[in-house]
Amino acid sequence: MSETLRIHQLARLAAAIAIALVGGTIGFHAVGESSWLRSFYRALATASLAGIETNPRTDAALAISIVLVLAGLTILAYAGAVIVESIAGGVVSGVLIERRRRRTIERLRGHFIICGYGRVGRQIADEFRAAKADYVVLDFSEQAIAAAREHGDLLIEGNATDDADLARAGLDRAAGIVVASDDDADNLYVTLSARAARPDIQIVARASDEGAQKKLVLAGADRVVLPYTAAGRTMANLVLRPQVMSFLDAVTTAAGPDLHMAEIEVHESCANAGRTIRDARVRHRTGAIIVALRKRDGTFDTTPEPDAALEAGDVIVGVGTTEELQRLEDLFAYAH
Repeated sequence: MSETLRIHQLARLAAAIAIALVGGTIGFHAVGESSWLRSFYRALATASLAGIETNPRTDAALAISIVLVLAGLTILAYAGAVIVESIAGGVVSGVLIERRRRRTIERLRGHFIICGYGRVGRQIADEFRAAKADYVVLDFSEQAIAAAREHGDLLIEGNATDDADLARAGLDRAAGIVVASDDDADNLYVTLSARAARPDIQIVARASDEGAQKKLVLAGADRVVLPYTAAGRTMANLVLRPQVMSFLDAVTTAAGPDLHMAEIEVHESCANAGRTIRDARVRHRTGAIIVALRKRDGTFDTTPEPDAALEAGDVIVGVGTTEELQRLEDLFAYAH
């Protein structure tokens, strides 16, 4: 319950009490029951249902007493409701929010799971959020939980090393999992568990050194990132090749300028499967540029020629605006 609503309820309760006491005092005094002080006492005793020693002497005083008793019952009932709501409101609303969050996670398909919501995990979430990608945060630390709630992230309060918590995050329906804990042992365990449960899922893991990197690859990680190594490489390239890094930053940062990079798989049912880049008229029809091509056998063509064939299962790496990349994806999407 919000503070504003609680203040309004308390104000209404105070106003009702004041009206009952003032009205009762004036009424008892008007029918000649007693002095102002005794009239106030009679009104207070009657409205609070405490009662008084003597019965009203006149019918008018009896009628006022009946009205005050009914008003007192109403005020007490309302006060009780406000107190109960103040105590239980937070619990009830918390349960409802938890249930709504759980149902939202259960409806997700093709989302990503972020295991570990420290500095690296939060940066990953920022990129996902900017790219409008669905994701679920899985962590148990108080700081991580507070940060996830602050950003409105879908959150599973649990430990990624627990298979049950991974399942609650929707591992069976996820497109990928990012293992971003600062503990190499935990990352190794999560990677093993995720790969065993989902042999087809994409796993990107964090490692603190090359030794941990090798173990994570053996455990089933598709990609392993060493934050300190990556940071050092980026800083060196910013000095040695600043314009190249500016371009890469522009096309790989979701929140950056309207120029992005995307990877698109050539679906076997699309009309352009098997055609060359020139025959498909990619640049003319989409405005996007194909800067790399990963073949089905895993090899990369980093400078594809116009005569390069785009076979089913190949992955195109394209650069362009959001609209251009959408047209490029439509060009090689599943044909209904």
